[in-house]
Amino acid sequence: MGLDKLDTIRKLLAKAERAATAAEAETYTAKAMELMARHGVDAALLAVARPGSDRIGPQRIAMEDPYSAGKARLLGWTATALGCRWVLHGARGGKVAAVTVFGHESDRQRVELLYTSLQLQASTQLVRVRPPARGESVAAYRRSWLHGFAVEVHRRLTDAEERAAGAARSEAGTGGPSVALVLADRREQVDRAYAAAFPRLASARRSVLSGSGFAAGARAGERADLGLGGLGTGNDRRRALGA
Repeated sequence: MGLDKLDTIRKLLAKAERAATAAEAETYTAKAMELMARHGVDAALLAVARPGSDRIGPQRIAMEDPYSAGKARLLGWTATALGCRWVLHGARGGKVAAVTVFGHESDRQRVELLYTSLQLQASTQLVRVRPPARGESVAAYRRSWLHGFAVEVHRRLTDAEERAAGAARSEAGTGGPSVALVLADRREQVDRAYAAAFPRLASARRSVLSGSGFAAGARAGERADLGLGGLGTGNDRRRALGA
């Protein structure tokens, strides 16, 4: 990721954190998200001119309880939105030991940076949320809250990626490589490499969540910073990744 763009994203998110109103904060956050998405398009086009410069491969990230399955979904759906595939490891009893993110190096970098920030944001809020109805399990409510958070984050990231690709197509005009074809070929490369790397992969069972926190989690996901903000120190990043 270009240092100038990275610096701009950090500054935007710092402004979002100091904003006086939620609307002002969202304006800065949306711009940071837009820049992150555009970086993905730029990296894809650059890789066409420099074959072999953006290699496809895996990155395994450990999950930690509590709510390791929900954190795994947050990571996996972030990976999907940013052009990667993902694999669960040690998924049993509502827990997940680790997730492998599989894709181009620049996209894996985006996924790791975004997930680290999002996981910190979600974890900070999770310790405070409680079910509104008396008698509902706090743990069940928090699991459904985290599910809603992940769903909304995935939607926003997917929308940002599509807008960035559309903008790049408009700017490219009729000259140079087709942005749509470059991005489609990039995902096909990942799919082929993924199938070769994991030929006997079983499908994960669909999660069934009983808590009522989905809507509240989705609202929190709608407000989440989708950039590199909130990463804190190196120790904070390692804790978020379960290192």
